[in-house]
Amino acid sequence: MRSKSKGLRKENFRSILIALILLLAVICLGIAGYMLIEDFTFPEAFFMTIITISTVGFREVHPLSWGGQLFTSFMIVVSFGIFAYAVTTLTRYIVDGVFRNYLKDNKVKKHIQKLEKHVIVCGYGRNGRQAVHELRSHNVPVVIIDRSESIAEELREQADILYVFGDATEDDTLLDARIMHAKALITAFPNDSDNLFVVLTAREMNAELTIISRASQFNSGKKLRSAGATNVIMPDKIGGQRMAKLVAQPDVVEFIDHVMLQSTTDVFIEEILCKQMSSKFVEKTIGQWGVRAVTGANIIGVKRGSGDFILNPSPDVKLSAEDMLFVLGTKQQIESLKSTLWGRSFSINLRKDKK
Repeated sequence: MRSKSKGLRKENFRSILIALILLLAVICLGIAGYMLIEDFTFPEAFFMTIITISTVGFREVHPLSWGGQLFTSFMIVVSFGIFAYAVTTLTRYIVDGVFRNYLKDNKVKKHIQKLEKHVIVCGYGRNGRQAVHELRSHNVPVVIIDRSESIAEELREQADILYVFGDATEDDTLLDARIMHAKALITAFPNDSDNLFVVLTAREMNAELTIISRASQFNSGKKLRSAGATNVIMPDKIGGQRMAKLVAQPDVVEFIDHVMLQSTTDVFIEEILCKQMSSKFVEKTIGQWGVRAVTGANIIGVKRGSGDFILNPSPDVKLSAEDMLFVLGTKQQIESLKSTLWGRSFSINLRKDKK
């Protein structure tokens, strides 16, 4: 089944094509008739046909015979509706923005065809919008999939948004979003059955894809994971927990929001892969690194290569190339730490272990 947006686009082109074919047929009929009946030349027959079907009221090229008058009357009756239909269709195509939308959609499609390692967000509702905003704030390329016409008009007005209009459960729509080259997919539809179909389709098409799904019902999480979702997020559950925390520990929630969620803050939490760091720092402890003193950034967590997490790691934690760091700091502090660990700068003097 074709997506709704593609169907509407094809319907518009079909209407224009029919109008042009009918108009061309009437013009050919008029030219042939005047050349046969009145023995007009081709330019004379063409001019006479145009002024007849457009009813502009110019005088005839030559006085018409009785047969020519009957043929002209026939042309006026037949062509009036066809000409009006053709003009109306073409005018609507231009004035209503159909042509403009076609050009914009084509431009966006060409841009999407060049993407690699992007994120596909299915559903541009409340959760989808927040996900897109957060990803774009981290300069992650995003492609939005939605089938709503109102959403389509909204997205077309934004110059730097990439989108595909259609049903995210269909293979063609996901292929248009280059799912085979994406690194992750977020499905944020309010209906769990829609999310389930998207997860099933996406996982079948790309086995390596990271898939994050929204769930509304508590019993949907297991089904979505079985279908292939990497993680399942329940906004209602998270919202309930946050409301309880605001009663029990309001300052803690406010602090976390200020550090992690507010885009206006200068402090960020970012993950850094240790496999990219210089061999100088491999198998050394956090205490030996002394990153806080030099860069100002704080290592607040470590994810081992085995998948285990260490929260608030102590200075004697030894790090390997298989680990991942979670670092708290300003953008400049985090960039300084990355530059140092990746061997672009060697401003850290490794400390010797105390015996």
